[in-house]
Amino acid sequence: MQTRRASPNRRMFLRSAAAASLLVVTGARGQTTWPDRAVKLVVPYPAGGSTDVLARILAERLNQIFNQPFVIENRPGAGGNIGIATVTGSTADGYTIGAATIGHFAINQFLYKDMPYDPERDMIPASLTWELPNVFVVASDHVPAKTVAEFIAWAKQKGHVSFGSPGVGTSPHLSGVLFAKRSGLDAVHVPFRGAAQTIPAMLSGAVDFAIDNLASYISLIQSGKMRALAVTSAKRWPTLPDVPTMGEAGVKDFVVTSWAAFVLPAATPRPIVDKLSGAMKQIAADVAVQKRFLVAGARILSSTPEEAIAFSAKERAMWKDVVALSGLKPQ
Repeated sequence: MQTRRASPNRRMFLRSAAAASLLVVTGARGQTTWPDRAVKLVVPYPAGGSTDVLARILAERLNQIFNQPFVIENRPGAGGNIGIATVTGSTADGYTIGAATIGHFAINQFLYKDMPYDPERDMIPASLTWELPNVFVVASDHVPAKTVAEFIAWAKQKGHVSFGSPGVGTSPHLSGVLFAKRSGLDAVHVPFRGAAQTIPAMLSGAVDFAIDNLASYISLIQSGKMRALAVTSAKRWPTLPDVPTMGEAGVKDFVVTSWAAFVLPAATPRPIVDKLSGAMKQIAADVAVQKRFLVAGARILSSTPEEAIAFSAKERAMWKDVVALSGLKPQ
């Protein structure tokens, strides 16, 4: 019996179909078994700051849930853009995650002319992870003020003051700019790579104040080395019940809450994104973890990807106006 040979075009079609089937099977297997090896968690700020501290708590719990290492990699610089660009430029297989903050979603695009990524196009948030207020702090040994009003009077008598932040465009930077404008102070911004560098400068007296993430300063406040004059949340913070809000301290319309989310490259398969989102929901429901976050100066969050996208869009519109009000121009 004579065997009929397939035409060249048909052979090409069959090879393509087989290759496509293999990709589908391999991709599906990768999605259902993720993670089956170590996952890199990029923190776009230096070690010791609030993002680093809180990301390490979550990495520890993710290790336990997935029985795989979630390894922190600190990649600071350019207001956190360098680290998140590393994430958006990585392979979309779920093995590189970023701890993106409010700056990456809603601020940096209004302050940098050449952004290395588009927050709406190039990354997908799996879940919101935490929120925390900024806290107005001064070094106890160098600034005599015990209230915001006293600080303003002291600063005006001094003539000019300086404030530190973890970089241009961060919420601590914008908080300091807005406070100076609304208080009529001559305040010079001193950008650092993170709170780990800001804190020694404040303790030495080289920098006068900061309105920075509470998680970076809570232990120093509790030890007495730093004095908290106000928090930027709408209500008093649970672990600092004696510290007034900025509104209570006399600075109206000054509610600033920093927040973060776990992000992956936009092309990451949805089953992987959903697995990470589900893990955050499980972690956020753990009372022990909730307490750890509060002690560290933050509140743990979780969300669906869609909820995180909607939230970031709302924040983006608000911070665009804040940047315009600050008078800062894209660099």
